[in-house]
Amino acid sequence: MTALFKRVVKAPKDLASITMLKLKGLSVIGACIYSGVKTGTMYLQDHVLLFVLEGTYIVRFGKKEYKVRKNEMVLLQKAIVIEYEKFGESDSEYALDYMMFFLKDELLNEFLNMSNIKYSYPSVPIPVTVHSATERLQSYIASLKPYFKESKEVRDELVKLKLFELLFNIVDADEKLLYQFLQLKRKEPSSIVKVIEENLMNPVSLNDLAYLSGRSLSTFKREFQAIYNEPTFQWIRNRRLEKAKELLMNSGLSVTDVCFATGFENVAHFSKSFKKKYGIPPSEVKESLN
Repeated sequence: MTALFKRVVKAPKDLASITMLKLKGLSVIGACIYSGVKTGTMYLQDHVLLFVLEGTYIVRFGKKEYKVRKNEMVLLQKAIVIEYEKFGESDSEYALDYMMFFLKDELLNEFLNMSNIKYSYPSVPIPVTVHSATERLQSYIASLKPYFKESKEVRDELVKLKLFELLFNIVDADEKLLYQFLQLKRKEPSSIVKVIEENLMNPVSLNDLAYLSGRSLSTFKREFQAIYNEPTFQWIRNRRLEKAKELLMNSGLSVTDVCFATGFENVAHFSKSFKKKYGIPPSEVKESLN
């Protein structure tokens, strides 16, 4: 099976193997210690700051590859699908130790409003870059470790405070990384057609597509309607179902694999939508070919 048909895990929602600190019931800081090599595909529901304490974490997005090693970090925007490869190194007994900070727009806005930091938006885009962590940031990361031993008992207010502490440390330590954070808030408008083509089979929401295109949801829907002459949700669902039918008839993929390969997240919902459009469930399409 090619990478196209790998199950896409939503992060942080589906990261069951990672210990999480939560804020208002939502996972915001994850910690993982792992031994061995692991690869996979992940859809980022929130902006993510990945910090590696031991080992190596390779992120691939589009044609770019970012290799994050010990005491390094990288900031990734939300609403993208990444491929990853993570593994330990021989000098640390092949242990991989990392943290992921899931940062919502609301939290970034609240931080900028309360921090009184004077800033201006970058005049040119700041590229995604792997950054070395200062000693101060390393100490901050180490200070979080005890909280994961009693993660269910940590108060929301303390979790938010620790996230603000992270952002203050970044502001003081790395101006380019601060500018990357500012870019997350203010995306430049881009081609709706290009955004749709690149994300049609990914498990994206309409809000995500609007964000990726640099538009408000209402503007995105209006401009989409003008281009495709059909409501956004309806057009996307039909294209996904057409692709699903093609895969069912011309590949060896199971119904479950086809469901996830075409951007659906629930097999029962996929089967119901497929039957509504084509009159038969996807399982019967597979059976008719056997």
